[in-house]
Amino acid sequence: MQEQRHIAAMWFRELRDRIVQAFEDLEDRHDSERPAGRFEVTPTQRGDDGGGGLMSVMRGGRVFEKVGVNWSEVHGSLSPKAQAAMAARGVPGIEQDPRFWASGISLVAHMQNPHAPAVHMNTRMFWTPGAWWFGGGSDLNPCIEYAEDTAYFHDVLRAACQPHGVGYYQRFKAWADEYFFIPHRGRARGVGGIFYDDLNTGSWEADFAFTKSVGEAFLPAFLPLAEKRMTQDFSDSDRDIQLVHRGLYAEYNLVYDRGTKFGLETGHNPDAVLMSLPPLAKWV
Repeated sequence: MQEQRHIAAMWFRELRDRIVQAFEDLEDRHDSERPAGRFEVTPTQRGDDGGGGLMSVMRGGRVFEKVGVNWSEVHGSLSPKAQAAMAARGVPGIEQDPRFWASGISLVAHMQNPHAPAVHMNTRMFWTPGAWWFGGGSDLNPCIEYAEDTAYFHDVLRAACQPHGVGYYQRFKAWADEYFFIPHRGRARGVGGIFYDDLNTGSWEADFAFTKSVGEAFLPAFLPLAEKRMTQDFSDSDRDIQLVHRGLYAEYNLVYDRGTKFGLETGHNPDAVLMSLPPLAKWV
């Protein structure tokens, strides 16, 4: 499994590199007096010997008001709280041996133009001495929804899922609808996408191939929407709608998001864990 872990970690890193380049290229294509945005890259570390990663954040760009694209490869022992949570999920052997390894890419983009949708994507592999699995997904979070944009995003994800399993898209779409729901608001965070976790069919190769397809689908699903909307005229009212919607996003990530909880509980860099939070938001 050590070789497979290395292969997965390097693929997540390569996907991170491609997305960072694509986003900077999009900044260059936007005709604006504002300087084109560039990512600030900061190495991160989990403790003295627990691995780390790269935190890449762009702020104040032409297209992106704030976007983070993080890659990590971490290892160590789970805290008692995280160990208990894994045990409650049925991870075999975790009560006796708290060691873990995890690698993945995590991305959240908040846009300058209120008509351009915010977006989230992550893919990851997790290993313990008794189990391994993949997880991830991608979901669209427009503050001003366009039905054709929502349909396009879902069509790309559906096509990415189809070769890997009968019913994968419907199953993981339903999971996203349930997972990205804000109970205290009684509404969804956005217009959904796909989400999956604990994926272990018994074939590492098949599950990794699916995870790669999810990651590969991100740029084709999102970039055309961002490029179409990035120069659209918007009003002060549109901006106000955007800031209120970002408040919902912040509430979800701080209260419910599994990745945020895991990152903080396992001692990863808090700035990297919380890079998903929007630069500005408001509450009514």
